[in-house]
This record gives sequence, structure tokens and C-alpha cells, in this order.
Amino acid sequence: MQFLEIGKIVKAHGLNGRVKVLSFMQSPDLLKSLKEVFIRRGKDAPALFSLKSLQIKGSCFYLEMGGIGSIDQTEGLVGCPVLIPARKLPPLPEGEYYWEELIGLEVVTEEGRFLGKVERIFPTGSNDVYVCSGAEEEILLPAIADVVRNIDLEKGAMVVRLLEGM
Repeated sequence: MQFLEIGKIVKAHGLNGRVKVLSFMQSPDLLKSLKEVFIRRGKDAPALFSLKSLQIKGSCFYLEMGGIGSIDQTEGLVGCPVLIPARKLPPLPEGEYYWEELIGLEVVTEEGRFLGKVERIFPTGSNDVYVCSGAEEEILLPAIADVVRNIDLEKGAMVVRLLEGM
């Protein structure tokens, strides 16, 4: 089963097993329909947890999960990714992508210079930032139209224009 990361557990919340999750979702609509999530601890296979409650607050959401009832149990989850099966996600409009689709793409400039691969992505509020590494040094690429010129998932490539100072 293929999974997509929808957030990361950042801390225990209260004494009764709730966790605070930094959301990677642009829209909370999908979160409202969730009945279960998967959590991956280290290199282990993702473990399934039923949801007792889910509360959305700004860029975070709070989870109360079946089988987790104390702060001792939640502290071991801090830093773990929260995942859902990829098949649960609706298709996106043309020109929009899920992060998991972009991780691993080869990045080249419009002139054809290989810069590396997209290693990870992080949100900044105004736009996402693609972390590209592999060819020379790590490069941070803002996910804006002036920089990202083309994404071809079939070819596994992203064409970028480096702005002044990059």
C-alpha cells in the first residue's frame, strides 16, 4: 500500500493520549472525513490507529486515537509522520501535486544543468520550499511559478529557473 504523509506529530497534548500534529494539508476538508490514520515509527511498517476524535486548529490538528490513552504512550510518537493511504486522496487539479509525487524528481535548470533531486519539502506559510540536493550543494527552491517552470511526473523531472542569488 502506498502512503502519503499528511502531518507530523509535534507533541503530546494533555494527559489522556491526544497528540498535536503539524498539518501538511492545504485544505482541512479531507481531514474531516478521516476515520483512521497510520503512524510510522522509525523504519517500522506504518501502524493503523482508529480515530476517536480529530480537531482542526489553524495549521495543526489534534488526534485522539484508539489504543492510546496516556501521555506515556503519546510521548513515543513525537516526531512520527501521520500517513493515510494514497487511494483516499482525491485527484488534484492540473498543475497541483501531492508532496509525495514530487519527492525524488530530478531537478534541472532551463539550460539543462542537473541540480540534484527533490529530497524533501517544507511549508513556509506563503509557499512550499523544495529542498534539492545531490549535484553540488543543497539548494532551497521556492515553489513559485517564477522558479518552477515545468513538472513532468512521467519523466520524473522538474525544470527550474534559478533567481538572482540562488
